[in-house]
Amino acid sequence: MGAVKTKRMPRAVREQQMLDAAVQIFGQRGYMAASMDEIAELAGVSKPLVYLYLNSKEDLFTACIRREAKALVEAVRAGVRPDLAADRQLWEGLGAFFAHTARNPDAWAVLHLQARTHGEPFASEVTAMREEIVAFVTQLILAAAREAHRDPDLPEREVAGLAEALVGAAESLAAWANATPGVTARQAAATMMNFAWAGLGDLMAGRPWSPPEEQQAGVQVGQASAATA
Repeated sequence: MGAVKTKRMPRAVREQQMLDAAVQIFGQRGYMAASMDEIAELAGVSKPLVYLYLNSKEDLFTACIRREAKALVEAVRAGVRPDLAADRQLWEGLGAFFAHTARNPDAWAVLHLQARTHGEPFASEVTAMREEIVAFVTQLILAAAREAHRDPDLPEREVAGLAEALVGAAESLAAWANATPGVTARQAAATMMNFAWAGLGDLMAGRPWSPPEEQQAGVQVGQASAATA
């Protein structure tokens, strides 16, 4: 065990040190394997002090999730300039997302992997963060779609599913990028943009892909069967 620091400092500063240490330990070792002894030692405090400030391992983990979720949402929002064209807004939002998750891999592991696999109430904290990001992306796409189609009343449901799919894909890609040496945040954002904007661009231009009509498909199958009979 290392020597515990005794230097006095404001409670808020000390608490952030504990959260920094906890995010690192939880992110690298996992919630179940992480110990309060490790967290206290890394933070340079005694274990009783961690309990005094943050009550329990469960409360400490929840505090980590809330802090990192807030930081991620703020980073994405701050990265988007509303005066830009739709594709540039999406590009900057994705860039901010991947840059933040790349700079904070332990925090992303806590949010994307650990919090989701240990049940309530941890999963609900991440769900709240995700819903906020999906809502933000929905509004980005919706504003662009309404402008492209010159339809200020275009219903939100028309793009809500696209935003949900986009955020889910970005989350998985961030986990892959953090685990793959040599992949930069910019490269990950470009990959996501190429994946997403090809379809979104056609949607904005009024060229959405449509599935084949079921009746027509049935007619074609029937014609093919008759021809081979």
